[in-house]
Amino acid sequence: MAGGTSTPALAAAVTGAGALGSLGFAYTQPEGMQRDIDAVRERTGGAFNANLFGAPQPAAIEPSAQRAAIAAVSAYYEEIGLPAPQPVRPPYAPDLEAQLAIVESSRPPVFTFHLGELPARRVRHLQSLGIKVGGSATCVAEARRLETNSVDFIVAQGAEAGGHRGTYLRDPYDALTGTFALVRMIVRAVRAPVVAAGGIMDGAGIAAALALGAQAAQLGTAFIACPESGAARVHKERLLAAQEDETLITEKFSGKPARGLANRFMREMGAQGAPHLAFPAQNALTGALRAASAKAGNPDFVAMWAGQAVALARALPAAELVAALEAETLECLRRLAALRR
Repeated sequence: MAGGTSTPALAAAVTGAGALGSLGFAYTQPEGMQRDIDAVRERTGGAFNANLFGAPQPAAIEPSAQRAAIAAVSAYYEEIGLPAPQPVRPPYAPDLEAQLAIVESSRPPVFTFHLGELPARRVRHLQSLGIKVGGSATCVAEARRLETNSVDFIVAQGAEAGGHRGTYLRDPYDALTGTFALVRMIVRAVRAPVVAAGGIMDGAGIAAALALGAQAAQLGTAFIACPESGAARVHKERLLAAQEDETLITEKFSGKPARGLANRFMREMGAQGAPHLAFPAQNALTGALRAASAKAGNPDFVAMWAGQAVALARALPAAELVAALEAETLECLRRLAALRR
């Protein structure tokens, strides 16, 4: 939930209620990471997770090579009243090594990475600092690679999940296995604990994940509508108005495939086969457009990440939502146990 959706208030509320709150730091500069980690620690003494994208910075993209991608979004910039977009220059995102240095110095109880892998030596170093380390897998091959790299647990990200696909060993569009199938295959393929992610919005989904052999469930979309969430108002409104799966996967916002609520930008850019820059340069190119659209309450150009079970979203304070999820999970498990009698 990078890009402002996760906040110290949200992470602390979730942790305080007995779950594992998370801070999405993919686009956060090191000083901001330290500030948010300190803020969570001021609010709660419980465990929390710090998450980073593990993708390295791409090589600099020459301005001349950006012309087509800039032309593809220029009309949208003009429509919303922004100056014409200019070529983006590196660094396109915070320096990963500097971000990891903050993780090492601040020592959050849990650290997870997405969109790539960390070498075993780096994983073991983080573990030596008392940090539990987890990585995302969208296929069995990635799960096995993570286990080889000594992670403490593996997050099995099914195709239903909102936000960026964590694929790094395959073409992301060839790694869209659903959560149920993926979790079960990964559980049988590795010895490391597995966390199920993707399309889980209530206790029934958590109970199903446990039945498949997962040790835990990771929920993101379920917490976007919480008052502690930093998601834009238009994002929360669209989320709560969804009647069924109204999501699409697009790489046009950031340069990497990600699932979100379908809007005009996603549909038109996809239909046109519009060119885009590599991640995260494309994210930098569309940043001003996304921010202006959110500020204006216009959903057309906002990246409203959400999973396929979005219609199950509810607007509850985070602690109340955790309590509801716990009660629902226990009730489902009791019902299942009763069936065996």
